[in-house]
Amino acid sequence: MLYEEKGKLLRRFDKELLCIEPWGKNSFRVRASMNGTIRDFEWSALLEPEKKNAEIKIDGTRARIMNGRICCELLPSGKMRFYRDDTVVLEEYDRNRFREEEEGFNSALELDPRTFVPYRGTDNFKLTVRFEADNTERIYGMGQYQQTCLDLKGCMIELAQRNSQASVPFMISNKGYGMLWNNPAVGKVFFGKNITEWTAESTKVLDYWITVGDTPSAIEENYASVTGTVPLMPEFASGFWQCKLRYQTQDEIMHIAREYKRRKLPISVIVCDYFHWPYQGDWKFDQVYWPEPEKMVLELEAMGIKLMVSVWPTVEKESENYKDLYERGMIARSEAGCRTHLGNASFIDVTNPETRSYVWNILKKNYYDKGIRIFWLDEAEPEYTDYEFEQYRYQAGSDLEVGNVYPRLYAEMAYDGMTAAGQENVINLIRCAWAGSQRYGALVWSGDIDSSFTALRNQFTAGLNMGLAGIPWWTTDIGGFHGGNIHSASFKECLIRWFEYGAFCPVFRLHGDREPQQPPLSETGGGRMPSGADNEVWSYGDDVLAICTKYMELREKMRPYIMEQMAKAHEKGTPVIRPLFYDYPSDEICWKTEDEYMFGPDIVVCPVLFADSRSRRVYLPEGEWVELDTGKVFTGGKAFEAAAPIESIPVYVKRHSAVFGQLA
Repeated sequence: MLYEEKGKLLRRFDKELLCIEPWGKNSFRVRASMNGTIRDFEWSALLEPEKKNAEIKIDGTRARIMNGRICCELLPSGKMRFYRDDTVVLEEYDRNRFREEEEGFNSALELDPRTFVPYRGTDNFKLTVRFEADNTERIYGMGQYQQTCLDLKGCMIELAQRNSQASVPFMISNKGYGMLWNNPAVGKVFFGKNITEWTAESTKVLDYWITVGDTPSAIEENYASVTGTVPLMPEFASGFWQCKLRYQTQDEIMHIAREYKRRKLPISVIVCDYFHWPYQGDWKFDQVYWPEPEKMVLELEAMGIKLMVSVWPTVEKESENYKDLYERGMIARSEAGCRTHLGNASFIDVTNPETRSYVWNILKKNYYDKGIRIFWLDEAEPEYTDYEFEQYRYQAGSDLEVGNVYPRLYAEMAYDGMTAAGQENVINLIRCAWAGSQRYGALVWSGDIDSSFTALRNQFTAGLNMGLAGIPWWTTDIGGFHGGNIHSASFKECLIRWFEYGAFCPVFRLHGDREPQQPPLSETGGGRMPSGADNEVWSYGDDVLAICTKYMELREKMRPYIMEQMAKAHEKGTPVIRPLFYDYPSDEICWKTEDEYMFGPDIVVCPVLFADSRSRRVYLPEGEWVELDTGKVFTGGKAFEAAAPIESIPVYVKRHSAVFGQLA
């Protein structure tokens, strides 16, 4: 049965209820349920859009629904076909007997486009949704994965959160559409040559959003309009952030801050990392090692430096808050056995609104009221041992059903508390994200990656696909996190190349667990954890310091330009870093160029991603471009070999642009 209800097209056939409705400019939201009704869930990434009047035509067992330039054709079998104007951009895959009547051939495979396989005795299903494949298609976005594939066609993508992996399931296609898989269930998507197949391991509903546009920017802006944009980045965040694992005392962090000022090196943020607390879940400074936090914050502010403090969603049984959290049902549960991780700690259940309020009140008392205005929301996946997704459960449902939304709700916890306290333009560093995280001030970093050129290449693609997935605030641990001996010549080369690249990332942040490690200060409280070796820009010798200083000073000159890009991210969802095709969609070479990127509209960055490389191939789009280090002018539309000595990466600025005047 096909019918129209309140501007929506609905189809009821046997146990399935299908709903297609306009949801923003040139866009539809598609939902289906086997439980009789279409429900709203708190986890949805979609904001309520401005109401659109769709045109709906029902002709017997066929129907069409149109919203601006997007049209969905619904065939008698229940198959959907989506158009941008008159061009098919996406259609469901079915191989069953109905196709003989509709499209002139028969199939004995009996594969339906949408398959709900029930878990007996529950109202949950394993969901599979299938689409026809197009081998000319190029696919981007989907979040952060530790691989070098920028174009995801041919890839299998796990829809699950892990340390250094962020599932943000929005994709952009060169065929002129974008699609959000609006479902936080653990699953996977396969962008194959023969089929595109999305799977949710456990869910109550099919829910996705689809939009069309002529350019990637038009698609991105449609997406931002229905999932939200980042706040306006505070100006300080565009500068240099100093971090290491880990400053062990208040005296140490103040010594480092004063040394940056003594050397007249630019610095905007310095970081108090984990285990500055007595126990996980205390969410307060250990007074033995951090005796006067208010005084520390005030002195840093006087130097023009913000203090960021690490927060974990973990609670040890020894914590002063554990008993209360446990008894109030605010700790994530396990289906069987022990629920502790990372030693003797459990994770809070941020899907419970009461938990978010309870924990924020502690953070406010012990940090915010002492002047802290930036939090480092670590362990945001959360990092369960071996990621046994079927083992854990929240108030909102099992980890298999809702687990991917955890980092967004974690970010929301801090954002809501900070804005309620009167803060504007919230920014917090976080280790993971899901669709919609951006609207809660989430600055995602790429997790605990290793210190190698291989990892650097992975971060290059991760950052670009995160931006296209709607997360424009993104950064990495410059130099990687795991390893990196500060006396090693090979590591110094990796650090230099990473630092050069990092100067052209949305946030410019040095961090890492360097070797050789330093021992713990004691066996109690915040003194229990070791520290990495020194990780300041002067820690690697004068030659490295000179190169770092060059790029720190260059970053300072670019800050007005960077803030212009941050305004565009806030207003329209525009990625700060993006592949060349985002700005030059009609240039086929730009679609195939996967080792350069745009830093805003006027700078092309060509990082050096391999050891011992002292030159690299460069392609510039149309126009005139000035090589930043040499002042040479190049005409775009062709490729050439560019010099890349260790102290420099090829960077090209659009001639006559405002930023060229700032950097000249």
